[in-house]
Amino acid sequence: MSNQASRREFLKKLGISPAAAMLMMGLPSVGWGAESERRRRLIFLFSPNGVIPKHFWPDAEGPHGELKRILKPLDPFKDQLLTLQGVDNKIKGDGDGHMRGIGCLLTGIELFPGDIQGGSDTPAGWSMGISIDQHIKNKLQANPATQTRFGSLEFGVMVPDRADTWTRMSYAGPNQPVAPISNPYQMFEKLYGQTKNRQLLASVLDELGDDFKKVQGMLSSEDRRILDEHLAMVRSIEKELSSELAQQQAQGNEPSAADVGHAVPELPANVEEENDNMPEISRMQTELLVNSFAADFARVASFQITNSVGNAKLRWLEIDEGHHQLSHEPDKNEEAYEKLIKINTWYCEQVAYLAKRLSETPEPGGSGSLLDNTTIVWTNELGKGNSHTRNDIPFVFVGGGLDFKMGRAVKQKRTPHNRLLMSISEAMGFPEKSFGNPDYCGDGPLTGLT
Repeated sequence: MSNQASRREFLKKLGISPAAAMLMMGLPSVGWGAESERRRRLIFLFSPNGVIPKHFWPDAEGPHGELKRILKPLDPFKDQLLTLQGVDNKIKGDGDGHMRGIGCLLTGIELFPGDIQGGSDTPAGWSMGISIDQHIKNKLQANPATQTRFGSLEFGVMVPDRADTWTRMSYAGPNQPVAPISNPYQMFEKLYGQTKNRQLLASVLDELGDDFKKVQGMLSSEDRRILDEHLAMVRSIEKELSSELAQQQAQGNEPSAADVGHAVPELPANVEEENDNMPEISRMQTELLVNSFAADFARVASFQITNSVGNAKLRWLEIDEGHHQLSHEPDKNEEAYEKLIKINTWYCEQVAYLAKRLSETPEPGGSGSLLDNTTIVWTNELGKGNSHTRNDIPFVFVGGGLDFKMGRAVKQKRTPHNRLLMSISEAMGFPEKSFGNPDYCGDGPLTGLT
C-alpha cells in the first residue's frame, strides 16, 4: 500500500471527511507534510478579445520600469512579474480566429472539422489534443507524492452555459473539452460535497471544525494556526454565499423545495443581473481558488473570465457597449480605444487581486506564501481585437511557481507558442520533446526564461 493510501486509510478510521483529510495530509506535524520538493502550482487565467498593445507591452526588454496603463494594477508584484512578447499562435486549419485562438491556446494543435460556424473561415469542432493544464494535472496525479483530491479545478466567470469551441480552453484529450464551473455555489459544492442544509450552507463548517478537533492533539501550534486560517477562509466564503442566497430569496428566486439537497442555489437567471454581478462572482471564485490551493485540493487550475468573443458589458466602469463589439472598432475611434484600455485594466485587476490573495496566504507546511510557489499565466485568444491577429498573444506570468527569472520583460521573435507550452511543462518537472503539433516544436522549449 502506498504512503498516500495509508494516510487516507488512517484518516478514514478517524472519521475525517475528504475535504478536511486533503488539507491534513499536508501538515508537517502529522508526519506527512515533508516532500522531497516544494509544491509547485499553476493557474491559467483567460480574458478575451486581445489587448491594446501600446498600453500593454513594455517598450524594451530587461527589468521593468514603469508599467503601462493596462498592467499598472500589477505594480505591487513587479518583482514577481514576467511579460513575454513575440509568442505567436501559429496553428492553422478549420475555425475562425477566435475559435482557433481559444481552442488551440493551451493545446497547441488544430481543431477537428465540425459544424460550428464562426464569423468567417470554415466551420470547426473541438481541439485535436489535450491542453497543457490537463497534461500537467495527469502527470502530478500519476505520482502518489503529488496527488491531490481533484488534480485540477476549472473556474469560470460568466462563461456562457453552452458547449461550443468559443467557450472551452481546457481539454482532457482529443474531442474532450472540460467545462469550467462559473457558479460559485456549484464550485463550493464540488470542493466541500453535500451539506445537510443547502440553504444555510453552515453544516460544512461544523463538520470541518469537528474534523479538525479530532486531530488537534497531533498538531503543532503552527499547524493549528494553518487549520484555523483555513476555517476562517471557508467561513468568509460561506458568509458571501449566504448573503447571495438571501438576496435571491428577497427577489423571489429561492430554490424550490424539490431542489433543496440536490441542486445548489444559482445566481439570478436574468442575463443583465448576472452580467452586473461579474465583479462579485470574480471575487468569490478567486477566494474559492485560493482556498482550494491552501487546502491542497489541486495544484493546477484555470480561471476563465467569459469566453472567446466574450461580449460582457462592464457597466460598473460606465461602459454600456459589449466588450467584443468595442474590440472591433478601429484605433482611430478614440472613445472605443479608451474604453478598451479600461476593460483590459479591469481584467488585470482580477489578476492582481488573485496574486494579492495568494501572496497573503502562507504556504502550508513550507516557507513563504502561496504566490511564491504558484505561477499565474494570464493569457488571451488574440493579440489585438480589431485585427484578429494571433501574433503577440499576451502571456504575462506572476509568481514563483515555475522558477522563471521574474521582474523583467522578454521579447521573442515570432516564436510558436508550442515551445512556451513545452517550457511550462518542463518547469513543472515534466520535460517533453513536443507538445501539440510537433511541426512547431522543433527548436524545443524556450531558452532564457530561467
